[in-house]
Amino acid sequence: MLPEFDYCRADFEKAGIELSHELYEKLDIYAGFLVEYNKKVNLTAISEPLEILRKHFIDSIILSEYVDIKENSSVIDVGTGAGFPSVPLKLFRPDIKLTLLDSLNKRIDFLRLLCEKLDIDAQFIHGRAEDISKKAKYREMFDFSCARAVANLSLLSEFCIPFVKVGGCFISMKGPAENISEGENAVKILGGKIENVSEYELFKEKRRIILIKKISQTPPKYPRNSSQIKKKQL
Repeated sequence: MLPEFDYCRADFEKAGIELSHELYEKLDIYAGFLVEYNKKVNLTAISEPLEILRKHFIDSIILSEYVDIKENSSVIDVGTGAGFPSVPLKLFRPDIKLTLLDSLNKRIDFLRLLCEKLDIDAQFIHGRAEDISKKAKYREMFDFSCARAVANLSLLSEFCIPFVKVGGCFISMKGPAENISEGENAVKILGGKIENVSEYELFKEKRRIILIKKISQTPPKYPRNSSQIKKKQL
């Protein structure tokens, strides 16, 4: 499914990442299963092998180059979809304790089967972030939350920051267009602080990773319900 190993390894090296044969084999299984499953459940618009390699796999794993994720950290991927960025990251960093959250059960079913094929240990949650983060067993229980989404930083922060324990971080993977300053108020209200913004280019496309440190507890009233969030962002 994926291009041959040496080609993939060269692309990984361009991103500063080492590709082992073991990781390549796992990613190849991932790619094949993703494309096959995508025929019956809409998971991704990206289905060409080279694009999967670059825009899904390398784009996910490069997170480890810009964020210091300590060994055995707990990570929740909010609105994970087909498992990006966290499943490729888990393959690269098996020590990570992974939780996958998505609002569509069809995606959760895919992720269960995928992780079984890849021999990945993960926790799966079907539900909306704004509901799940209100539950005591998930609220402020993770070292990191992450999201690779088109929604703006204000909205993403309300979904993702409540999951993070004080001292942990929310990682937002974004394109170059958004005005980050427009999300600063929401970040502050939710107990966070923008710690760092990493800007880089990946195969001629500009990318940003926004790292938000959790410095205080999120007020109990957040996140609000989805209608309130959509009506008026923080």
